[in-house]
Amino acid sequence: MNSCLKYWIWLSSLMQITPRRKLQLIEYFGDPAYIWESTEAELRASNICTPRMLSVLLDRQNRKNAEKLMEEVFKSDAEVITIKDDIYPENLKYIADPPVALYIKGTLRKDEVYIAVVGSRKASSYGLETAQRLSWELAANGVTIVSGMARGIDSKAHWGALSGGGRTIAVLGCGIDIIYPPENAELMEKICKLGAIISEYAPGTPPIAVNFPARNRIISGLSQGVAVIEASEKSGSLITAEYALDQGREVYAVPGNINSFNSTGTNKLLKDGAKLVTNGGDILEDLKIGYNFKSAYTKEKKLSGALLKGNEKTIAMRLLDGPAHIDAIARDCGISVQLAGSVLVMLELSGFVEQLPGRYYKLAE
Repeated sequence: MNSCLKYWIWLSSLMQITPRRKLQLIEYFGDPAYIWESTEAELRASNICTPRMLSVLLDRQNRKNAEKLMEEVFKSDAEVITIKDDIYPENLKYIADPPVALYIKGTLRKDEVYIAVVGSRKASSYGLETAQRLSWELAANGVTIVSGMARGIDSKAHWGALSGGGRTIAVLGCGIDIIYPPENAELMEKICKLGAIISEYAPGTPPIAVNFPARNRIISGLSQGVAVIEASEKSGSLITAEYALDQGREVYAVPGNINSFNSTGTNKLLKDGAKLVTNGGDILEDLKIGYNFKSAYTKEKKLSGALLKGNEKTIAMRLLDGPAHIDAIARDCGISVQLAGSVLVMLELSGFVEQLPGRYYKLAE
């Protein structure tokens, strides 16, 4: 790992200093290494530092901690992206208080279209189904879904993106070495492979309450727009929507039951001018992205309700992405070509799959 990253890790780990002040220091000194090396007089001369900031910046224990954090980053197999790196998300770079560094597992891509999908942790079945379907429709048409990997709407948004064959980004309110909530271990693993887990917090940082409102500015800051599904009037999702408005992002809201506590926030957003959304097409049209998702989503719902198990279900879900050669099916499903052939015969006899010339297969219409 680049030894210069120690200075970025040190600066980013100083939670007593706001992200905006850290950015001002970088703009003044040019690099965290120069901040590290500056004397108290030089730091004072910047006219940025309060007495409290000076104490934090010059604290020897904080500098020792940076060495330990370097080791933790290495152990957690994380990557550190600084605000000066080309891969740092462009949208995020220009918010009022961007994180000076991000810890990441997975991959970020340049020029991705990001839409955040957020909502209640205690969502209804309507909210959960809507989050999954909306995210599926967006991801199937090339949009990367951003959310916070919390229980409820967030988790369904990530799963919807993955089942739609797309990418998804989870922004955590803790270190990326911590699985939170703990039941999302499998989801976290899949996101790392098909997207990215990111956090402004160093490895080992626990998921304390104060971190989550702050991470919401990153969720909205990454995204071209924020879609809110089921949220009360005092929920974290509305904080994300407020950040989005401050950052000049579009806010979308799914209408909810007027008698439901979980819909008070989303319905208020609609009253205040948020764009009403009933499916992914409403957002895709706003983004000027052509789409075709209805038939594919219907097939997925049919497969989900079918009595398919094991390799039959795995292969059928793989074919949601479109026709594929038997070799590719076997490789993607982690089974032998011989076994894939046997399973495909059974699926064909059951009416779920059609064989095409050249040993290609597709889902039956």
